[in-house]
Amino acid sequence: MRIGVINYGVGNLGSIRNAFAALGHIVHLECEPSKLMEYDKLILPGVGAFGDACDMIRKQGFDEAIREFAKNGRYILGICLGMQLLFEKSYEFGEHFGLALLKGEIVRFANAPRVPHIGWNQCLPTRFGKNHPILKGLEAHKGIYLYFVHSYHAVVDSKEVLAVCEYGDCFPAIVGYENIFGIQPHPEKSHNIGLQLLHNFLML
Repeated sequence: MRIGVINYGVGNLGSIRNAFAALGHIVHLECEPSKLMEYDKLILPGVGAFGDACDMIRKQGFDEAIREFAKNGRYILGICLGMQLLFEKSYEFGEHFGLALLKGEIVRFANAPRVPHIGWNQCLPTRFGKNHPILKGLEAHKGIYLYFVHSYHAVVDSKEVLAVCEYGDCFPAIVGYENIFGIQPHPEKSHNIGLQLLHNFLML
């Protein structure tokens, strides 16, 4: 299986590569949009601001290449900001349009005790995620703890939400629709539970 990590200049590439190496998989950092179709699955990382990341994706021609990959039914996993980029728009420092692979918007925390949300927090499966293979091998019904760093979160149809987290607001922590998946926390920084999530994505 060939796993590509989209390298558009914004992302925690080293930690992601190390996490997959711990699982026994070599991932390829891909800088060429024209080569995305050579991969079986893609990882879309991201750190920083939504608008800046979108601009870099579009300037490098990754936007249409990612959409074409998704139309072919191949699996994509967005991590942190990469998850947010999968949605239609964000209101971070203005209004910016995303890849629109998932329906929904990205909004700032309204009731959080402190922003940004940084640290470990509990995630609980929804009724749609309880038996989903992305959570296989985890005692998700007891809550799994993952590491977060973000100030904005998704607002999305409940059928696409596989796990939620409570931080002032209840927000989607893991989302999935057909071949498109997103994880708001950082699985590559979440020790064994994070590695299990990445393993589960590989097994889809």
